[in-house]
Amino acid sequence: MSSSSIKTPNVITCRAAVGYGAGEALVIEEVEVSPPQPMEIRIKVVSTSLCRSDITAWSQAPIFPRIFGHEASGIVESVGEGVTEFEEGDHVLTLFTGECMTCRHCTSGKSNMCQVLGLERKGVMHSDQKTRFSIKGKPIYHYCAVSSFSEYTVVHSGCALKVSSLAPLDKICLLSCGVSAGLGAAWKVANITEGSTVVIFGLGTVGLSVAQGAKQRGASRIIGVDINSEKMEKGSSTFDAAKAFGITEFVNPHDCNEPVQQVIKQMTDGGADYSFECIGDTGMVTTALQSCCDGWGLTVTLGVPKVNPEISSHYGLFLSGRTLRGSLFGGWRPKSDLHSLVDMYMRKEIQIDEFITHNLPFEDINKAFDLMMEGKCLRCVIHMPK
Repeated sequence: MSSSSIKTPNVITCRAAVGYGAGEALVIEEVEVSPPQPMEIRIKVVSTSLCRSDITAWSQAPIFPRIFGHEASGIVESVGEGVTEFEEGDHVLTLFTGECMTCRHCTSGKSNMCQVLGLERKGVMHSDQKTRFSIKGKPIYHYCAVSSFSEYTVVHSGCALKVSSLAPLDKICLLSCGVSAGLGAAWKVANITEGSTVVIFGLGTVGLSVAQGAKQRGASRIIGVDINSEKMEKGSSTFDAAKAFGITEFVNPHDCNEPVQQVIKQMTDGGADYSFECIGDTGMVTTALQSCCDGWGLTVTLGVPKVNPEISSHYGLFLSGRTLRGSLFGGWRPKSDLHSLVDMYMRKEIQIDEFITHNLPFEDINKAFDLMMEGKCLRCVIHMPK
């Protein structure tokens, strides 16, 4: 093929929901999206769902203007130099943490903390520390090197996963973060055993995904702890969903006459076998640790803390045999492992559709933020224009 016949991507002008300040409503603007650079791909976003991490970053991040969003699916529009894994038209999931396949962590088989394409916190691309978005020549910053609240986005090829064209993009986008994080915490990080007792703090998408994983592992009791009383009202959609995912009992700390960890210990004859903190509250990490049993109790923390990132716990909790483990993306290696979850969904072995409580057009993206902050949704899927 002659060099003159090779298609060179151009700058694309499209719409994106831009954040200009902490807690301020997003503004749908026309932005310029640069062509993909070496080892990058440009994606036409089809569906993107709102994750609690987006809310946390939007409400307090110091980097603006910025395009948020990281839980998404789409179709490859163009590829940069050196990309052989993807081609135009491929269906993909975006990955907020990537896998380079060559660094110490990627080759260890023990970790998903890629040293090259791990969590990006500066609002730029991994490769050159620059942005691919701009408005009238001024840079617009990225979020987690994904920025899916845009009709088009550019990601590193190590931060995308090719999926079957038969998989519904408006459903499997949830596997980009929340559902996978919960299932992995139950299966890979905790490795829940049959007949065990489980307590889950926070019954959002991540917490209920933990419940789904615990149910599939044969846990005998799955206790859900949440302060949103609507989630525990019989007949409500969230109550029915929680029961379907495996929650066997509910506890609202506001309704307890003593600390919730004491209530859990009384309910479970000394503490649960496994406890999961899915809120993003480091104080609750200690509560979760106190809620599991001596000897072998395991606490897994998945939430992203909004404030006070330090954890404080009495050494006696560990001396008595308890273990505290952190979990990023459920321990999944994003490009190596995530195919299995897509396949399981296609075989109807895991539930995803039931997490989607709202479907909204891109123009209503701020409504999705309102619903999540009011505790009235699990996942809002935002549908981009075709």
